[in-house]
Amino acid sequence: MAKRKEGNFFSPENAKRPRQEELDDFDKDGDEDECTVSFTNGTSTLTAAEVGIIESIQLKNFMCHSMLGPFKFGSNVNFVVGNNGSGKSAVLTALIVGLGGKAIATNRGSSLKGFVKDGQNSADISITLRNRGDDAYRANVYGDSIIVQQHISMDGSRSYKLRSQTGAVVSTKKEELIGILDHFNIQVDNPVSVLTQEMSKQFLQSKNEGDKYKFFMKATQLEQMKEDYSYIMETKERTKEQINQGEERLTELKRQCLEKEERFQSIAGLSTMKTNLEDLKHEMAWAVVNEIEKQLNAIRDNIKIGEDRAARLERKTEEQQVRLNEAEKKYKDIQDKLEKISQETNARAPECLALKADLTSKKRVYNEAEVLYNRSLNEYRALKKDDEQLCKRIEELRKSADQSMEPERLERQKKISWLKERVKALQDQEISVNQEIEQFQQAVEKDKEEHTRIKREELDVKQILNYNQKQLKELKDSKTDRLKRFGPNVPALLEAIDNAYRRGQFTYKPVGPLGACIRLRDPELALAIESCLKGLLQAYCCHNHADERVLQALMKRFYSPGTSRPQIIVSEFRNEVYDVRHRAAYHPEFPTVLTALEIDNAVVANSLIDMRGIETVLLIKNNSVARAVMQSPKPPKNCREAFTADGDQVFAGRYYSSENTRPKFLSRDVDSEISDLENEVENKKAQILNLQQHLCALEKDIKRNEEFLRRCQLHYKELKMKIRKCLSEIRELENIEEHQSVDIATLEDEAHENKMKMKTVEKNMEKQKEHMEYLKSLKIEAENKYDAIKLKINQLSEQADPLKDELNLADSEVDNQKRGKRHYEDKQKEHLDTLNKKKRELDMKEKELEEKMSQARQICPERIEVKKSASILDKEINRLRQKIQAEHASHGDREEIMRQYQEAKETYLDLDNKVRTLKRFIKLLEEIMTHRYKTYQQFRR
Repeated sequence: MAKRKEGNFFSPENAKRPRQEELDDFDKDGDEDECTVSFTNGTSTLTAAEVGIIESIQLKNFMCHSMLGPFKFGSNVNFVVGNNGSGKSAVLTALIVGLGGKAIATNRGSSLKGFVKDGQNSADISITLRNRGDDAYRANVYGDSIIVQQHISMDGSRSYKLRSQTGAVVSTKKEELIGILDHFNIQVDNPVSVLTQEMSKQFLQSKNEGDKYKFFMKATQLEQMKEDYSYIMETKERTKEQINQGEERLTELKRQCLEKEERFQSIAGLSTMKTNLEDLKHEMAWAVVNEIEKQLNAIRDNIKIGEDRAARLERKTEEQQVRLNEAEKKYKDIQDKLEKISQETNARAPECLALKADLTSKKRVYNEAEVLYNRSLNEYRALKKDDEQLCKRIEELRKSADQSMEPERLERQKKISWLKERVKALQDQEISVNQEIEQFQQAVEKDKEEHTRIKREELDVKQILNYNQKQLKELKDSKTDRLKRFGPNVPALLEAIDNAYRRGQFTYKPVGPLGACIRLRDPELALAIESCLKGLLQAYCCHNHADERVLQALMKRFYSPGTSRPQIIVSEFRNEVYDVRHRAAYHPEFPTVLTALEIDNAVVANSLIDMRGIETVLLIKNNSVARAVMQSPKPPKNCREAFTADGDQVFAGRYYSSENTRPKFLSRDVDSEISDLENEVENKKAQILNLQQHLCALEKDIKRNEEFLRRCQLHYKELKMKIRKCLSEIRELENIEEHQSVDIATLEDEAHENKMKMKTVEKNMEKQKEHMEYLKSLKIEAENKYDAIKLKINQLSEQADPLKDELNLADSEVDNQKRGKRHYEDKQKEHLDTLNKKKRELDMKEKELEEKMSQARQICPERIEVKKSASILDKEINRLRQKIQAEHASHGDREEIMRQYQEAKETYLDLDNKVRTLKRFIKLLEEIMTHRYKTYQQFRR
């Protein structure tokens, strides 16, 4: 409104002031800070239905309608009918809002954002106005139709697009729309033009004559005319004041203009230096462009080098991937060899045990046969010696002529015979007792072996019992604190980690144990996932090695030396989970470990992906189905292995059974687990009790047999002593030198009997030797078989030892290659970030270059060749400016004086023209207002 007061009035007659609410609304929309309003002749002889007719309207996301229209209207009266909610009021409201009306004028809301459909970001209104005939508005620009498009945003702001008949955008300013509406005499806030439901209700229901008169004043625009009249009268008074002020100032301006003219003519110009200064400025403008172009070239060279390096890093990453694949293949091959050797060793173990037992049995039988043969051999030697002694004695007796001592000799001979029979009886008892000793020794040895076996079995069962009792205690503790399932010290350790993090000892708070950070989507897969992740469930994640050292120091307080500690994974923390879609395993029926888990923390998911590759491991509940899927000719894509619900591990060519029967960390039914473990603990206790009873029985048997063995050994020693005593007496009797008479016939009978025994013993010896040789051959054959299979097992073990070392090396190599791959991937990401940064810098420099070139063209339209740098030119410009300032200080600035003179002259002429124009305007305004006031009075009557 203020701008209007200062504007020139080109057509004062019948001029119309723009509506205040429209200007206010326009200011809110923020199109421009100021608007210049041109007043046009409001009287025109319009051809019917040629201009200002609404041809069509279309709404999108307006009020409760996603799409309404387009509606085509005729040139005359149009009726819009429809059911409630069909959009009649929406069309009327859109006409008001779309043609610039304020939201409050619609009586449908106080803000434009209320017209945007719920759930949408914006609304659009398109209105087509007819623009034909002689009174068309800018017909050469818009054509036969003017399309008014309005876009309303959720924040309540709106924008306009005024399009021609062809759809070309002519303007986006609201004052252009106001000019069109004024030209067509369309008044959206006039109830005669647009009568809303609320306004009609107020008009019909109101009984106040004053309200109806106000409605009449507004509908006939008399109120607008009254405001215009008041405004014009105020403008007239202000204009008169301006004329008076202008006339006073004209005298002063005329004097200043004459002074400037005299000063200008009295000063010589410094055109040469200023021309040089302008030339230097031109060179300076293009020198800046040259420097930016040099910087651009340098950035482009760096980007080219960076792209080459990116390509090299890409190749390095691919090569690293190839090496990783080779290392994994080598690891798999060695693992397959070890598995084959293990299977072969396990296959030969039962045979080896059977051969060993067979060899032991045959050795025992052979040793027993050898003992019998040696006994027979000793008996044969003793008989042979007796035979020689008898023959010798008979010969001596035959030669003896003295028969005086014959009775004594016979008595002595009888005693010797009795003693020999006594010795024989004692020797038979000795053999019998020796056999009993061997039997008792074998029984004691067998019982001791059984005792050792049972004792070892008892220790194994006790270990299982202790483990189950420990696990049972952990499960019971986990009912109150789930973290204790991962170890009794875990809650205290986590509290220590929290305290250390609050003290600022960690860069990022470590995450763990990982098993506590994951949840199962299917509880039946708990054992399968535990078998897959194993120790990773108790692991912790650190952002860097400094955090790892702090965590290691904390763990020392809770884990004593020699005990195993949880694994610590060092990997940079990220807020987003890796995108593994291109390398993840897929099967339409079975999930991967990654998809079977709910993981809220991206660090946990990324660590399990890095350390275990959970995106490539399938989970298949049924064992046979898992075999069929994994060992089919075409296993699932990207799938390395699978786990069953029993925890068994399935590869493409191998199958490993799980040692565990129940999950330890991830089971949800803790009460069921506790019940099962309690039953198992009771079973183990009963088993230990049975084993202990068996041990007690074996110990009693061993003690009893050892007592019998001790008695037999004592009896055996007594027999030995008696035999030695009898033999000693026999030798004493035989060595008596007295010439006693001997019964030669008795000795001969004894010698004959002895020979018969010798033959019998010799035959037994031959049979025993043959049997012993046969048993020896069986023993040697069993030894050869046992040695052969033992040698084979030892060879397999010797083959496995270097393979285990190779497997460890291959495992280390796989880890190294994984770290190398991550290193190159991180470097590649870092380099790509730097490269993208340089590209953004290049874009900014190019924009800067465009701006500098635009500025340079404004200073010097044609590009000139510059050999000097911008810094040198800047120094020269400063020196030349100082020189010009020195000249100005002594003579004055010619250009400044010329500028001041021109400004003073233009100001004087402009003010003189304005004063004359205002005087003419005041005169014309008085005539117009006299006529309008008369017309206004007539309308009021």
